[in-house]
Amino acid sequence: MQSTVTPTHCPYCALQCGMNLTPAPDGTVEVSERADFPVNRGALCGKGRTSAAVLASNVRLTSPLVRDQGGTLVPASWDEALERIAAGLGRTRAEHGPDAVGVFGGGGLTNEKAYTLGKFARVVLGTSQIDYNGRFCMSSAAAAGIKAFGLDRGLPFPLEDIPKSGCVILVGSNLAETMPPSLRFFTELKENGGTLIVIDPRRTKTAEQADLHLAPRPGTDLALALGLLHLVIAEGRVDEEYVRGRTTGWEDARAAAMAHWPEYVERITGVSVPQLRETVRLFCEPESAMVLTARGPEQQSKGTDTVGAWINLCLATGRAGRPLSGYGCLTGQGNGQGGREHGQKADQLPGYRKLDDPAARAHVAEVWGVDPDSLPGPGRSAYELLDALGTDIRSLLLMASNPVVSAPRAAHIEERIRSLDFLAVCDVVLSETAALADVVLPVTQWAEETGTTTNLEGRVLLRRRAITPPDGIRSDLEVLHELAARLGVEKGFPTDPEEVFEELRRASAGGAADYSGITYRRLAEENGVFWPCPAAVEAADVSADAFDDEEAPAVHPGTPRLFLDRFATPDGRARFVPVSHRAIAEEPDDEYPVLLTTGRVVAQYQSGAQTRRVAELNAAAPGPFVELHPRLAARLGAAEGDPVAVVSRRGRAVAPARITNAIRPDTVFMPFHWPGEGRANTLTNPALDPTSRMPEFKACAVRLEAVEG
Repeated sequence: MQSTVTPTHCPYCALQCGMNLTPAPDGTVEVSERADFPVNRGALCGKGRTSAAVLASNVRLTSPLVRDQGGTLVPASWDEALERIAAGLGRTRAEHGPDAVGVFGGGGLTNEKAYTLGKFARVVLGTSQIDYNGRFCMSSAAAAGIKAFGLDRGLPFPLEDIPKSGCVILVGSNLAETMPPSLRFFTELKENGGTLIVIDPRRTKTAEQADLHLAPRPGTDLALALGLLHLVIAEGRVDEEYVRGRTTGWEDARAAAMAHWPEYVERITGVSVPQLRETVRLFCEPESAMVLTARGPEQQSKGTDTVGAWINLCLATGRAGRPLSGYGCLTGQGNGQGGREHGQKADQLPGYRKLDDPAARAHVAEVWGVDPDSLPGPGRSAYELLDALGTDIRSLLLMASNPVVSAPRAAHIEERIRSLDFLAVCDVVLSETAALADVVLPVTQWAEETGTTTNLEGRVLLRRRAITPPDGIRSDLEVLHELAARLGVEKGFPTDPEEVFEELRRASAGGAADYSGITYRRLAEENGVFWPCPAAVEAADVSADAFDDEEAPAVHPGTPRLFLDRFATPDGRARFVPVSHRAIAEEPDDEYPVLLTTGRVVAQYQSGAQTRRVAELNAAAPGPFVELHPRLAARLGAAEGDPVAVVSRRGRAVAPARITNAIRPDTVFMPFHWPGEGRANTLTNPALDPTSRMPEFKACAVRLEAVEG
């Protein structure tokens, strides 16, 4: 084991906080602060501090597992496990066609793995049926950003710009718990005289930091944004010169907003007219302002329109594409940004190219050395893919995802997974989904491999290998290489991550997410590089310090701030998209009179597959709960800690009551990190956004029942 200090990045959320790893003589790994990385400047949350605990051999998988004739997962050799996977996938393909084989990836995979997984699906398996759990993260924000700006990058500016802005509206984000090191940027915003407005149905730890907290009814963020835009227009606060010079489509968007007068919006959202007016004043009076959204407004069956309405507010007030202003999305998963840029999403090819674009297909096919016509077309989105398991899709290769816990209508998805002819899972731990597999492969994790991720700012980062993995563990790249060979493709699937990245650079060149000017060396020397970063540029396009010497070609410095000169649309103008309020897919009624919303807690992460194996984190957050208002608890006859059943049209979950005034009386909240009877996603609604195909995690109708004992 190496004994040197290795600078790297956290394996969890999209901040990708910098940290140092030092192997100890006893085999453990010490995590320490790394102050040189500008995103966290040394700060780490509890998940980051304890991240090395999952490296322990008594926590993680250390041998391939195969299901024996008695139905039990038992240890096996790598050759046997790989042969079983190749045989299972190959048999399905031969008997039912390539689209009967599905591939499901994850937003935690490095860029190299996501790229290779997409290539494997399309070149080796020939299937169109590939998507990933990042579809459940920020797909609505991505779709809205592409409509308005022509480009999707979570934040079009670095986090360091936030404290210098005049006002930030934070919509549906509890970043004090989901990404705690980022809270300092908002604290500094207030210290600098700026204003923080938080919009959330709960008075979260983040909302407690706000100058103004709005608590709308879940699923009404679209009406709220339209009501604010109505007031901007009515009060004469539209930046008319900006609208004329840098946008199109204003008249239709204006007409749609004017139908949402303040009193109407108050009835829909529960946010008072005085609060609406105060929000507009605080947002419009400073020279600069931002709107940042997260899963709250995005995880809805109208999430794309909802984000579009907030973008319209930024455009009408002249905020987008100007210094210290704009719209941004706070990406959730560690590589949620890069994961969707390079090919594991159903409709995309590397470089954020569209799979149905002939020029994009031709470019990527040339890099891959295949006929463009051999590439399959777009496939199903994540939930639709999972819903088709066992019927249209008979076998599945799954990497770095745990849909048994994380998918909406999770009991149904568990049934679909159980109905498969064949399931293979690659993971670090035996997740609830891996426990259902025919073959489970133990793979290397963040500290045991080198690779790149792209954080929520669009900053491409280098994670460095700090320790040697245990014997018997292989990387996902090695797995795909071996499977490709067994399925008849001997070349094109290298196992060295830097070699994969070099190919990714070529495949992304000229695309929206252009990484062609980024190298491992630059990432190590520059602490990350913002995309787009083409391979070479004219001297006039970059600053003088971008030249190594007078004779060298200009090196593109990367693009920390987007849209300052033009938007990524054909005419360079941002596009207003007219939207109107509509109800959530499942409104409360007499049978299900309460709204459920879901989210995270500070000590757990996503489906909890890894964090639930860390003692310190489990001590802080040992299990699920139902957060409800005292009035709702009194009607139910529930006291603090009493078991409460939450019932939706899709199932029933039971967890202890947590009674608080910090939530609306018509709403209950459950975190979604746990399996079993407290599984929140047993209840959630898979109604899909028509554009992004995002399920409606954030609002569904439920009823509460007291539980004896």
